[in-house]
Amino acid sequence: MTTRELLLLAVLLSLVERHNQTWSMSECPQGYSSNADGVCIDFDECEGEKDSQSGYQCGEDAKCANTNGSSLCKCNDGFETTKGEQSFDPLIGDKCSDIPECDREKGLCEKHGEYAECRNSVPFYSCICKMGFIASSRQEILAEGDNCTDVCKIDKTICGNGYCQQGKDGHVCACHPGSSNYGNKRSRCVELNCEVFTNALSQQESDPDVTSVLRMLKGSCLNLSESETPTSLDGEEFLERLLSMIDRLLLGGTVLDNKQVSFILSLVESSLGLIAPFMSKNRMQVSKAHTELEMVLFKGPGFPQGPVTLSTKHAKLQMQWETAAGKNSTYPGFTALSLLSYSTLENSTNRSFSGINVTKNISLQMNSKVVTVKVSNPDTAALQVPVTLTFNHLPRTDKANDSICVYWDSEADGGSWSTDGCDTLHSGANYTLCSCKHLSSFAVLMALHDIEDPYEMKVFTWVGLTLSLVCLFLCILTFALIRSIQSPRNSIHLHLCLSLFVANLVFLCGITRTENQTGCAVVAGLLHYFYLAAFCWMCLEGIQLFRMVVLVFNTSFQTVRMMAVGYGVPAVIVAISALVNSGGYGTEKNCWLNLKGPFRWSFFGPVCFIITVNIFFFFVTVCKLAQKFSSLNPDLDNLHKIKAFIITAVAQLCVLGTTWIFGCFQFGNSPSAMSYVFTILNSLQGVLIFVMHCLLYKPVRDEYGKIYSRFFAPQKMYSVFTSSQSSKAQNSKSSKNTGESGL
Repeated sequence: MTTRELLLLAVLLSLVERHNQTWSMSECPQGYSSNADGVCIDFDECEGEKDSQSGYQCGEDAKCANTNGSSLCKCNDGFETTKGEQSFDPLIGDKCSDIPECDREKGLCEKHGEYAECRNSVPFYSCICKMGFIASSRQEILAEGDNCTDVCKIDKTICGNGYCQQGKDGHVCACHPGSSNYGNKRSRCVELNCEVFTNALSQQESDPDVTSVLRMLKGSCLNLSESETPTSLDGEEFLERLLSMIDRLLLGGTVLDNKQVSFILSLVESSLGLIAPFMSKNRMQVSKAHTELEMVLFKGPGFPQGPVTLSTKHAKLQMQWETAAGKNSTYPGFTALSLLSYSTLENSTNRSFSGINVTKNISLQMNSKVVTVKVSNPDTAALQVPVTLTFNHLPRTDKANDSICVYWDSEADGGSWSTDGCDTLHSGANYTLCSCKHLSSFAVLMALHDIEDPYEMKVFTWVGLTLSLVCLFLCILTFALIRSIQSPRNSIHLHLCLSLFVANLVFLCGITRTENQTGCAVVAGLLHYFYLAAFCWMCLEGIQLFRMVVLVFNTSFQTVRMMAVGYGVPAVIVAISALVNSGGYGTEKNCWLNLKGPFRWSFFGPVCFIITVNIFFFFVTVCKLAQKFSSLNPDLDNLHKIKAFIITAVAQLCVLGTTWIFGCFQFGNSPSAMSYVFTILNSLQGVLIFVMHCLLYKPVRDEYGKIYSRFFAPQKMYSVFTSSQSSKAQNSKSSKNTGESGL
């Protein structure tokens, strides 16, 4: 290189260096920024894309791309600008939208066959089968190699109880006779069991209101099963009449047997399934006298998803919409859930425990109201996702050791509670949480540990009642066969002994025979009647004693009036009690009255009244007798007078039924001292009657002496005895005429 060329290069280098120094000392152009050395470098505008103040926002369907001195917004794959371009200047402003591939290009899905169609999706497109056809892979979106096949050929069960055929808008289901899809041609056909309404009509012809509703249900069911077009029904009115009909069936706390309960629960489930598709509201609550219902409906395209909750005053239901609809929904676009609670049905099911295995010392009681759960899903026998039910406990004084979740099994002994498929998740003081893998009618039971009577208590009862039966039998023979002592007052004694004899005999033979509900109820009714009859004759005994001692009436009651009071009054009380609440007779433990509710007053009420009357007569009579003791023998030793007075008073008090007062002082479940006193005195009541009215009654003792002498004493001694007793026999006849006691 020559000297001239070297000088020229040096000048150029000097000019460049001077230019750079001038550039770095001035401001950088737009899109550049100076670094720490003062050199201008490109600025990345995309770093501030998310900053609302930067002005470089591209939107959710585009991304920022940096350029030399600037930036661009590029649309994501499958999107373009409103001008049909793939990018835009963020300073100018624009947005990206999905490209409608199916509209721009025809034949995108022809590779899947003639029954495939293109559907625009984000960000691209997808191929699906036309209505009435299904992919060979059973997927909604066609995959590579998939073809569309007639759904009627690939899924033979799509129409249920009907046959499938293709229409211009897809497949339609033609239902077989006796089935219906409620007019929705693409829905599965379900069998309509109209027989349940026919059976209901045959059992309820006596009630015109119930019969009217059942005829409406039957007619609607038959029309749906025979008609090709949906029947026009007013769902709300239909539901109102159904609940009113159930109220009439449960009116007055009517107690039903197991078969009747199974029938009603089946009728309710069938009716709710029939009515639900015709309801106009998506959610409704109805409360009647004996029923409460909440119903929730889903109407719309697709299938419902997520949790759903229904509740009444007595229970709450939690489940998934998918469970209510089922895998193969019976009615696409429609799903119904219903929760119905009954206010009195637990009284009819409180002894239906044959389907539950419990230990011998455990007794079961209803601890909640009965509820029915009904959904659109026809297959609820084995749910993949269990439903959850929360039950409020019944107000009881008993303390339950355990709570048991149960469902009603109509096939077990005509109907019984069962625990199969139901688990108790949690039980508190006022509620129980249950989980069940199937749907039906449900409730909660409480298990109580029975505190059995001690062995000695049973011994006292059986021995005492056996002795009483023997003594009462002797009393009956005495008052009925010995003519010399027959009188109106002894006639009262006779019928009192008869009533107690039958009552004690029925008690010994049938009080624990609870295996047959009907027989147990009959035993309880007989005990109710004959014990009340015994109390009525005790009342007549007290009134007669009062008339003899205080009023000094020699006349007695007429026989017809005595019979009307002694046997007619208890008959009326028992008849009314049985008509009002026949289920009050017989319990799980014994064949006696149900003492948990107001029904017990059908026995306690008359007994308390009679005891009160007898106590009044007793005190008045005792005062009068005390006066007679003093006037008849004023020189009698005080101790002897007090002894005689006490014996007379206590014996008469026992006979007049006041021993039953001790039964009112038995508190708690464990036996107490009052329990022993009550058991001993009442089991020996027949013995007390025999001692008081036979052994301590002198005319009767004389007759016993004659009988003994006639059969067991020598003839000479008998003649002497009879001659010496002639005057006493006259006194006996006098005593018979006046009707006074030998005491």
